[in-house]
Amino acid sequence: MSIVIPVFNESKKISADIKAAAAFMSKNSMTGEIIVVDDGSTDGTSRVAETTRGSIPETVELKVIRCDQHRGKGCAVRTGIEHTDGEFVMFADSGGCVPYDNVLQGLEWIKQGRCDIAHGSRKLPSSNIVIAQPWRRRVSSSLFKWLTKKWMGIGAELTDTQCGFKVYRGDVARKLYGNCVCDGFMFDVEIILRAQQLGYHTSEFPVQWTCDPDSRLSLVRSPWAVLRELIAIKRALNREPR
Repeated sequence: MSIVIPVFNESKKISADIKAAAAFMSKNSMTGEIIVVDDGSTDGTSRVAETTRGSIPETVELKVIRCDQHRGKGCAVRTGIEHTDGEFVMFADSGGCVPYDNVLQGLEWIKQGRCDIAHGSRKLPSSNIVIAQPWRRRVSSSLFKWLTKKWMGIGAELTDTQCGFKVYRGDVARKLYGNCVCDGFMFDVEIILRAQQLGYHTSEFPVQWTCDPDSRLSLVRSPWAVLRELIAIKRALNREPR
């Protein structure tokens, strides 16, 4: 298993993130790697991550990649996945919004061949929302969901494109992210569209989710940036041969 954790100025969270990921792997008898990708932080996030190395089992390798400049979450996740070699690859947002054990259902589906990609979803009936998003973010999320389905062409069966808790067959992850062009938060949309074009099957599993008030993505604060990214993705995919 390869677990990628993208971070930007998360020095107060990253140690707990690494320990939680390592504990999950150890508890479930997994070997593999945790790859922290520091997207140009200015608060010593990489240094804190490195100090955690001695606190995790020897069966889990820790890699810390520091980017020289801040380019965006999409770039950080892509960089991490390019450095993976796991049979299974997942990425998880910093902050522990979703317990790592929640991925086991999706991972089992991939092992059984039921899907190639499994997304955590906060929108399924059996999902457990411990602390919900503020109402403004819920409204903007609903508008965003409509936009991605009606304009971008995301499959109607997917309920939550932006949940930062996803697992892939390793070869599928490396193929999809190897072609990804979006550096920003909308990389999830691009990866889903590329998976649809290539015929990969995606399933969703329920998660227990706690809202992180420190979330860096705000559709309310930056709608035009989001729209620019979606337009760039649409143009890039339209230019590529089918």
